[in-house]
Amino acid sequence: MSLIPSFFGRRSSNVFDPFSLDLWDPFEGFPLSTNFPSSARETSAVANACIDWKETPEAHLFKVDVPGLKKEEVKVEVEDGGILQISGERSKEQEEKNDKWHRVERSSGKFCRRFSLPENAKLEQVKAAMENGVLTVTVPKEEVKKPEVKAIDIYG
Repeated sequence: MSLIPSFFGRRSSNVFDPFSLDLWDPFEGFPLSTNFPSSARETSAVANACIDWKETPEAHLFKVDVPGLKKEEVKVEVEDGGILQISGERSKEQEEKNDKWHRVERSSGKFCRRFSLPENAKLEQVKAAMENGVLTVTVPKEEVKKPEVKAIDIYG
């Protein structure tokens, strides 16, 4: 958070009020910052959906934070070549004519994350479950066959 007061334009920050602090964008108002379409700006906040990827002896586990989304708003796909794609969209809240917004911090828009799965992934057995705003995708692994070791007698 920035402790820079409103010397730089319309920001109304108060260093003594932690709820009024805002991020200061040094490029705000420059021509380049407005060249991006509004959809790109909306998507950028959500595009970085937080994902953890953990490998256990039995499977690869992906945990995705998607608070406020229903399972119908999230899509999990496996493409040819072992690509796992997790995507979704959070809709913007409807604005009423008489509403007065004090702060808008929750992001809206689309997100899409793609992961190249390792060769030992069982692509036909991928499962997904959603609970308390966390999507868990389980990709089982093929058992690694341990090489058979044969003892050789030494003569002499």
